[in-house]
This record gives sequence, structure tokens and C-alpha cells, in this order.
Amino acid sequence: MNKKSNASGLFPVLVIIACLIVAEMIYYLILGAPSHFVDAEKKTPKVGDIYGIMYKGGFLVPIILTMLLMVLVFTIERLLTLAKANGSGNIANFVRKVQFNLANNNVNDAVKECDRQKGSVANVIKSGLKKYTEMAENRELTKEQKLLAIQKEIEEATSLELPMLQRNLPFIATIAPLGTLCGLIGTVLGMIRSFAAMGQAGAADSVALSNGISEALVNTATGIITSALAIVAYNYFSNRIDSLTYNIDEAGYSIANTFASRY
Repeated sequence: MNKKSNASGLFPVLVIIACLIVAEMIYYLILGAPSHFVDAEKKTPKVGDIYGIMYKGGFLVPIILTMLLMVLVFTIERLLTLAKANGSGNIANFVRKVQFNLANNNVNDAVKECDRQKGSVANVIKSGLKKYTEMAENRELTKEQKLLAIQKEIEEATSLELPMLQRNLPFIATIAPLGTLCGLIGTVLGMIRSFAAMGQAGAADSVALSNGISEALVNTATGIITSALAIVAYNYFSNRIDSLTYNIDEAGYSIANTFASRY
């Protein structure tokens, strides 16, 4: 258990390092390739060359690219994790099958459905069903105590599964505002450099001004795209987790309600 916990805690660190390395490689090897510039010093990008313009965005470009890559990696990781947590079949159909078996007093068949379904919801419901069987055979506790024991078992099983479902979501939620902020900082710095260059030239230069604005706005565009993807991913996963939690609560209520009506 400790090894699994340590591995899950190390994963985000490895993702950040890997994404930073990849972002630096993209910045220097792809965006900064000599073919995108008119001079060997890489001071002037070719007209309309977006790669060269992005390269001129400065040191914030690889930082924003790192966050963009992190969103993509964490999104893929959460998709795989939630697919596994969902189990092998439709979760709503699975809950209905469990409720049907409980209504017909077929607890063993309900447990078999959990074994077939697998996943987080099935694990929680299976724990509740085992406690259901245990309490049905118990002759020492009162009915209220048995119900509390079943509910507590379901709550404890849920509390063990939820952290796994929510893991790494804080990183996506943090990137959402940071992407836009870094983009705006890049825009401000780019505009400062642009107007500073014009002031040194001593005369208004429309070409220098347009190039400077283009370089500055690239950071904003990249930052906004990163933030938008992070917001969409976070809301999607939050809704998926809420749906799984609702199914767990629905099945847990059915287990407790069936026990209360039968014993």
C-alpha cells in the first residue's frame, strides 16, 4: 500500500519534469529551428511563420508549453483511471441489476454482479453487500446498529475510493488560471520590449511594432488555449466523479433500505 502511495505521489513530479524537458526541446529544436528565421541570429522570423513568432515570445513560451503538455498528460491519465473505476459495463445498468437482486433477496447474485463489473463503484457496493450478509447473520446487535454498521462500511469504502478518483485534479485546476496569467505576463513583456525598441530607433516603425505585437500576443493565445483545455478537462472529470458518487450513494441507499425492510 505504501509503495503504491509513493508511486502515485511521484507521478506528478515525473510528469512535470518530463513535460518541461519536452517543452524545452520543442522550443529550441522546433520553434527555434533556423529555417523559421531570415537571419542566423534568429532575430527576425520569416513573414507569417508562426513557429518563428512563437520562438520570439521569449522564456515564457516553454513554461506555457509545459503547462499545456501537463494538461494533456493528466487528462489522458484521468481518462484511463476513470474508465477503470467505471468498470467493465454500463454503471447504471449494473446498479439496476444489484437493486433487482437485492429486491429478490439474491445477495450472492448481487456480489457476482460486482465481481463481473469490477471498478470503484463495484468495490464499494461489494463491501456493503458483504456487511449486509454479515449483519443478516448477526443476532447480537439491534436493527439500528446493523443499519449503522452497513452504512459505515459503505462510507469507509467510498472514502478509500474517492481519493483515487480525484487524484491529480488539483494540478489541472491550478493550471487553468496560471495559463492565462502567464500568457498575459508574456504579452506585457512583449509590448514593453516592442515599444522600447521603437523608442531607441527614434521613429515609429510599423513593421517593428506589428512584429512586436504578434510576438506578444502569441503568449496570450497559447496561455488561453491551455487554460481553456484545463477548465474543460476539470469540469468533465468533476462531473464524471459526481456521477460515480451518485451511483454509489444510490446503491448504498438500496442496500440499507432493503435490509431495513427485510430484517
